Amino acid sequence: MSKERDVSDTIVLGAGMVGVSIAYHLAKRGRSVVLVDRREPGHETSFGNAGIIQREAVAPYPFPRDAKTLMQVVPNRRVDIRYRPSGMLESASSLFRYWQNSAPGPYARILPEYASLIALSTQEHAPMIEAAGADALVSRDGWLELYRTPEAFEARLAKVAPLAKRFGLTYDRLDRAALAEQEPDLSDEIIGAILWRDSWTVADPGGLVAAYAEAFKALGGKVVKASVESVAQSADGWQVETDAGSLEAGELVMAMGPWSGDWLSRLGYQLPLFVKRGYHMHYALQEGRALNHWVMDAEVGYLLAPMRAGVRLTTGAELANRDAAPALDQLDAAEAVARKLVPLGARRDDTPWKGARPCTSDMKPVIGPAPSHKGLWFAFGHGHQGFTLGPATGRLLGELMDGETPAIDMAPFRADRF
Repeated sequence: MSKERDVSDTIVLGAGMVGVSIAYHLAKRGRSVVLVDRREPGHETSFGNAGIIQREAVAPYPFPRDAKTLMQVVPNRRVDIRYRPSGMLESASSLFRYWQNSAPGPYARILPEYASLIALSTQEHAPMIEAAGADALVSRDGWLELYRTPEAFEARLAKVAPLAKRFGLTYDRLDRAALAEQEPDLSDEIIGAILWRDSWTVADPGGLVAAYAEAFKALGGKVVKASVESVAQSADGWQVETDAGSLEAGELVMAMGPWSGDWLSRLGYQLPLFVKRGYHMHYALQEGRALNHWVMDAEVGYLLAPMRAGVRLTTGAELANRDAAPALDQLDAAEAVARKLVPLGARRDDTPWKGARPCTSDMKPVIGPAPSHKGLWFAFGHGHQGFTLGPATGRLLGELMDGETPAIDMAPFRADRF
């Protein structure tokens, strides 16, 4: 039996938040689009995140550079960051460049470039939420950044104030009494919080991606569940062989998140990519108790989110090989602290979820044309913010592909910057 042959204007590889959003925007522009992934839309990296559309996240996560923090990381017992020597060695060059770009000078240049993307986040999600009929999944009540010590709280507020003024963010400073009104069941160890008002939260992150995929199909888009076997340039554009058939298109978008590097290397590209892995688990709440907001235990480094599946605990970063076996000590350590913060009940999942965030050495995603191949476009490396930045990426890439002037300067996100 012969495989099917499908011809379209554009093929998008990767059905996470970024790929689905790109496919939606291209279909809305009148293109015939095929979206390809080995799993259903929203079932890989986008499934496992904290579910926040982070309009406040204008400052990317730098590599620790002060000696005190680095010495605390070395024993490999922190909740917010852990590492495996094998993973560090595999990504040593990219991590070194990440460390260099986290120095004050380079970071100061990167910050406004990164912030220009974040500024588009909620405004680009809004029409897609409406088109997908997904408003029931989204809350616009903000989220809470919690602090345990006055010193850390005041230091954070001192950094927040100028960022908020510069980038138009709104937040409330909550003392213990004000916080207790919002979250009466939080531990008394929390002395204050920042309520970020501009950001939105999502009760089912994978469900939102799936809803966006349905909106894409309503525009005439096609979703193909298949494993990619080969990618090759052809006389007329691009040919993708999958285990379900052959796909052809004039243009190809690479939006495969942490798997993008595998295919880039086959096409001759060596970009400074690495992954930060993460874990999550869902929990019940003890009877009669409540958690009303997404809350981040900022001085420890994990987040709790009251989602449809239960209270989701998401860990910080693990620097490890993408496909290495799970190491659950980080999740267990976070859970032990979280149980003292919030009255958690039993675990609801049989096994913890594990995923990988696709990162670049300068903390900015790669969005734009491939330097050496006509008709090939890149959209990956969004780090912690792929869920936040998917719709913005879709809009911007659509503008670039159609030869329009993008909403922001896209030079800082081109692949040839490296």
